[in-house]
Amino acid sequence: MKTRILLTALLACTSLAAAEIRVGVIVSGTGPAASLGIPERNTVALLPQTIAGQKIVYTILDDASDTTAAVTSARKLIQDNKVDLIIGTTTTPASLAMIDVVAEAKVPMISLAASEAIIKPVDAKRMWVFKTPQTDAIMAAAIAQHMQQNKIKTVGYIGFNDAYGEGWLAELKKNAAARGIKVVAEERYGRSDTSVTGQVLKVLAAKPDAVLIGASGVPAVLPEKTLKDRGYAGQVYQTHGVANADFLRVGGKDVEGAILPAGPVLVADQLPDTNPNKKVGLNYASLYEAKYGQGSVSTFGAHMWDAGLLMQKAIPAALKKAQPGTAEFRSALRDALEGSRNIIGAHGIFNLSATDHLGLDARSRVMVQVVDGKWKLLK
Repeated sequence: MKTRILLTALLACTSLAAAEIRVGVIVSGTGPAASLGIPERNTVALLPQTIAGQKIVYTILDDASDTTAAVTSARKLIQDNKVDLIIGTTTTPASLAMIDVVAEAKVPMISLAASEAIIKPVDAKRMWVFKTPQTDAIMAAAIAQHMQQNKIKTVGYIGFNDAYGEGWLAELKKNAAARGIKVVAEERYGRSDTSVTGQVLKVLAAKPDAVLIGASGVPAVLPEKTLKDRGYAGQVYQTHGVANADFLRVGGKDVEGAILPAGPVLVADQLPDTNPNKKVGLNYASLYEAKYGQGSVSTFGAHMWDAGLLMQKAIPAALKKAQPGTAEFRSALRDALEGSRNIIGAHGIFNLSATDHLGLDARSRVMVQVVDGKWKLLK
């Protein structure tokens, strides 16, 4: 009997030592959103391989910027890989589509996409969903404030014909109206479109003081280039969805002068030393550029980095309640993520709660402008 008890104890200890935490990652490594997804994927290599003594196993899948592929990938990670957590995906439409999958399986998910609709309201399904990028609501408020300060009275809009674009249009209307700014034109286009001449002509006909382009990544260059080609001289605003080197490289002189809100990590070296995110942002940039080259860092990879910081805080708490690979552990991990407080990330300070699964405030944004092909912090 004693031998059997001892053997059982040894097997239990062996099982505990061999436990591993499986993290599934879905990003848009190819397709229209690849300029966002590639730095997210690259950042996974910088995340910890062990947390609280437990091995972390990452499985990375590419959804090719396709919503259906993202849903299929989520199901595969849950059913085949038995993941304890999903991080992803890159785009708003795909992240929204994944909510039903993770909620049904009761697997927590940290999205890397922007829309506030991904996490609000925190209902029976969204209780399993968190995110690290600033919402369109946070960033649209910053744009409207800048417009008001610069005496802009009318604005035209051209954005993606999907959930990302519609979310931005709704936030623009709300924030513009609150500041006495009138939206005089609304146009949409597809992420893979090669021409937006018709849409731009309609926007120009309304003679707006400024134009906001509600798009992300390299596809956001097309409307701004077309506006410039047609002689538009007003101020062009972009969203934080363009804050990477590929947008500058592809856009060149056509995006010169564009203004947008961005996470502080984009201009970490220009931040005052008193900014709490400067140290974290510079550390991430240093690690990323040491591996992938000078000037390669982007805000999108930093969203993955911040997801890693949340994960590092939540996993030790969850391990006190259950073992990896169990429903109890996944539930405890969800609870721990929701209880994250005062986590200083590259993009802001995260204070999550039962009603806020992002937990960022106005400190998570700065206004920047493209000047001489580089990002310049606006004071």
